[in-house]
Amino acid sequence: MFAKAFRVKSKTAIKGSDRRKLRADAAAAFPAIRTDQVSELVPGKEEINLVKLYAHRGDAVTVYMSGSNPILFELEKNLYPTVYTLWSYPDLLPTFTTWPLVLEKMVGGADLMLPGLVVPPAGLPQVQKGDLCAIALVGSRAPVAIGIASMSTVEMLASGLKGRGFSVLHTYQDHLWRSGDKSSPPSIAPLTLDPPDLSEETGSIQADCTLLGGMRQLTLEGMEEENGEFHQICGEKPLSQASEEPSVSIQTPNPTDSGTLQEQMDELLKRCFLHALKCRVKKADLPLLTSTFLGSQMFSCCPEGQLLDIKKSSYKKLSKFLQQMQQEQIIQVKELSKGVESIVAVDWKHPRITSFVIPEPSPTSQTVQEGSREQPYHPPDIKSLYCVPASMTLLFQESGHKKGNFLQGSEVRTVVIDYIKKNDLVDADNKKSLWSGIWRSMDSTHAQWLPFSSSDARPALLSLLPLVPRTACKSRSRETRSTTLAGCCLKSIIFLENISKA
Repeated sequence: MFAKAFRVKSKTAIKGSDRRKLRADAAAAFPAIRTDQVSELVPGKEEINLVKLYAHRGDAVTVYMSGSNPILFELEKNLYPTVYTLWSYPDLLPTFTTWPLVLEKMVGGADLMLPGLVVPPAGLPQVQKGDLCAIALVGSRAPVAIGIASMSTVEMLASGLKGRGFSVLHTYQDHLWRSGDKSSPPSIAPLTLDPPDLSEETGSIQADCTLLGGMRQLTLEGMEEENGEFHQICGEKPLSQASEEPSVSIQTPNPTDSGTLQEQMDELLKRCFLHALKCRVKKADLPLLTSTFLGSQMFSCCPEGQLLDIKKSSYKKLSKFLQQMQQEQIIQVKELSKGVESIVAVDWKHPRITSFVIPEPSPTSQTVQEGSREQPYHPPDIKSLYCVPASMTLLFQESGHKKGNFLQGSEVRTVVIDYIKKNDLVDADNKKSLWSGIWRSMDSTHAQWLPFSSSDARPALLSLLPLVPRTACKSRSRETRSTTLAGCCLKSIIFLENISKA
């Protein structure tokens, strides 16, 4: 909704009665919020402004601003929280998880499709169709988008995780977020599940495992059939292939060997860190938020079949790991704003970075990338052709051209010059008389033809009246250009199979 700029209609400060009504509406709209949290969300003394605006599609939206940040917005008498509010209250809405690369699509205005969901071991949150939900990224509970569920959780699993999952209303980095202080999502660790109680009955445990296995089976089937959506976005192989090929299976070390697990995760963390610095981060990107570096750069450099989890490493926190890298003088980290760290400098000449060897992509991921690569734009090639008329058959037959053949201007000129020299027809007083007469005869005898040839079309000839054509190229947008042909009248179109391109 806020993917494009909106138009502000008015901005006024709300009164005490409106403030109390807003608290009541917030408590009714979000049952999970406590009374003290409602008072914090809508404070009694701080100024709250009511901003009325129109979205780019014409929707009338009311936004409530507390300080410099939007906290709530109202659409069609329904109240919704912003990402700024959800960062303070991450448990306000049921939260679903997706991949960092999917966020770029949602910021551009796309909805969240079910193949882009990440199913946690505990399963998906239980929601009904039309419920308001939050969307977070892998590795953090800080929501980056809010949307309305297009179907219930039961229907999602029954469909095999196919189709539209959520209609996205507001995202991190959209224009509503830009109207605030433009802060980044905080680092909120995912909830850890308590280990199962071994004293429970074996039958109940087996039933839970069967239910979880069925949910995972539905998830795998949906992912296998949505190769064009999910696997192209995430750059991974289908999980069915991963189970068949040991070389790409997800590595799960023995949980009892904690030392081996930490060592492997430490090595994977350093590998993704060096890969991101060498290939993804440029000098123009600095200063770079550490949370953005982790979510957009390091996660995308994780090898296929492996999952990067800082909690399972010996560092436990990203800030501690980056401090270690700073001590090795690879990067320089500073706290540009209170509680927000950024990478301000990178030593790309450091031996750790220069000696790092970029792993080669797997054949499957390379094929997906080549298939998704956009083809370059090839403008149409327009040339003037002349048809040999019946009255000039004898002139062109010595050169092997018959009546109705199409020739370019240079070919016509060559044939006529050779004929004039061979028969000694040069007029000493006016050398251009014969040549101009031939041109006038061809123009008046037959119409001028224009061939169109591009990478995805056959050469085409447009039959035009003998007028003076004019072409003009205009840029309609950043990626769209149009070529206008004026000064002529279209009579017919003929597609040619064999025509030489000079």
